[in-house]
Amino acid sequence: MTKIIATSDFHGKLPKIPPADLLLIAGDICPSKTPQEQAIWLDTTFRAWLNDLSVKEVVIVAGNHDHIFEKDKDLVPKNLKLHYLQDSSITLFGITIFGTPWQLPFWGSFNLSDGRLTEIYKKIPEHVDIIISHGPPFGICDTISNGKSIIHTGSISLKKRVLEVKPKFCIFGHIHNAYGIAKEEEITFANVSLINDDLEIAHELLAFTL
Repeated sequence: MTKIIATSDFHGKLPKIPPADLLLIAGDICPSKTPQEQAIWLDTTFRAWLNDLSVKEVVIVAGNHDHIFEKDKDLVPKNLKLHYLQDSSITLFGITIFGTPWQLPFWGSFNLSDGRLTEIYKKIPEHVDIIISHGPPFGICDTISNGKSIIHTGSISLKKRVLEVKPKFCIFGHIHNAYGIAKEEEITFANVSLINDDLEIAHELLAFTL
């Protein structure tokens, strides 16, 4: 069995990670700074954190605050001990993982309409064990409140594709206070945001085996 830890939405606050085979991070890793400032942070603070982990493999996607990965990808430091997925997949420990950074139009980077996201999600392979996205699927751990009503922020096209390919896990973040786990059609959906809307570390890491 492969020990997996999943988390998201650090916004520059790096948590202590227990020993594991695989660490999955679903975006918004960097502090919300310019691509140039994020490059320095990734090359110093984040690199040191990565190098100290007792984890065999790290897989990440970017989020809407991780501007460097969309605006100036050439600035991303080389030789970080991780696998970066952008609408692509990787197989580690016999587990196939697809990663995508997009969400519906919101703020910052990696924003697309649901119509365009439909084309992106066609790249998700039929035989996949874990899908990591920054944005949530529609109706699952995706709600915000405007003070008067509850609003769903997730992608209909992402949910449709997830239900088509039926991975074991769909991991995401983005909506901090919608942290939680849900199960539908034998798929485990998990919003693994580390922080709350006050940008304080408030939620536990998700640990599971596969």
